[in-house]
Amino acid sequence: MPRATPRPVLTPPPRWLSSGADAFRRMLPALESARTSVRFEFYIYRADETGARFRGALVDAARRGVRVQVLLDAFGAHELPADYWAALREHGGEVRLFNPFTWRLFAFRNHRKLLLVDDAVAFIGGFNIADEYDGDGVTRGWRDLGMEVRAPAALRQLADAFDDMFSNSDLRRRVLQRIQNPWDARRRAGRDEAVLLSGPRMGRNRFRTSLLKSLRRARHVRIVSSYFLPSLRLRHALRQVARRGGTVELVLAGKSDVPLAQFAGRARYGTFLRAGVRIFEYQPQVLHAKLAVVDGTVFAGSSNLDARSFGINYELMLRSDDPQLAAEGRQLFAADQAHSTEITLGKWRESQTFLTRLRGMWAGFLLTKIDPWLANVQLRSLS
Repeated sequence: MPRATPRPVLTPPPRWLSSGADAFRRMLPALESARTSVRFEFYIYRADETGARFRGALVDAARRGVRVQVLLDAFGAHELPADYWAALREHGGEVRLFNPFTWRLFAFRNHRKLLLVDDAVAFIGGFNIADEYDGDGVTRGWRDLGMEVRAPAALRQLADAFDDMFSNSDLRRRVLQRIQNPWDARRRAGRDEAVLLSGPRMGRNRFRTSLLKSLRRARHVRIVSSYFLPSLRLRHALRQVARRGGTVELVLAGKSDVPLAQFAGRARYGTFLRAGVRIFEYQPQVLHAKLAVVDGTVFAGSSNLDARSFGINYELMLRSDDPQLAAEGRQLFAADQAHSTEITLGKWRESQTFLTRLRGMWAGFLLTKIDPWLANVQLRSLS
């Protein structure tokens, strides 16, 4: 008889960061108390008030003798002035840009969000370092969330993940072929993963694989997704849960910072609604959160449910089967749902004019066909 696979329950369990403002309130004091090391990895970083607060905390840490390493995506940080990090570098801090922008390799972006302090506490989620994330997601600021992690096993994995990406930040040197998933040995040994890393040439997308596995026998599925363009297999898996009598509820963006993704996602509502999936659109602010609660399993982090997150970007998700964390995740979902408007099949059909359908079709074609095709062309150029 095959041995049962251990379930990823982190000890101590993660703490929810219920909004961008909540995350920043926890992250800045952690930086201010850093004593040995800071690993700081984000997709977008702006030279605004929020950026200034974090830059000040990073510079102060470096001045105290803390080893400070900053890794930002070159595209996401392209608005920063050339001398923005001069003070940090003067005090020994290291700053690198992931995949400096070139037309040859522009497709591949580092979409991960991670702050790891003293190898003792980590912060992950969907939020970037910019003013629009500093709010409660209801009265002000984008709706986002994350997790504070103190489990030693996860912290070791997160540190290794950062170090690997930091040392291989310049994709122009063909490092797409060298960035590996350091947990392949653990996976082959039959261990389920808590930290789910993904990216081009890292094998199967761990988040998508784990989510699909969880959906096979799921009874209750609750998902919050800012950009919702799931793959064919994931669409089928979600519909199957509803068709066999389970509940599937989606909170999607009523306001989006990427209208193209919203057009494409709305065009696909019908296939879910006809299967019995309930769809809600979040109303107060731009929705940017990434959350899935499948029965007692929780997923949270940086990955969207779209082709770019599943096959092009580097992403970081956390999975846990902790019952209390799942219960809290359901409460977060319910709070978002309370601020949302339900989209019924009738309401959706009324919205599907000829121009709306055409717009959705072309948006979907660009995001699910052209974008992956361009990325694949660039990937083959490294072979």
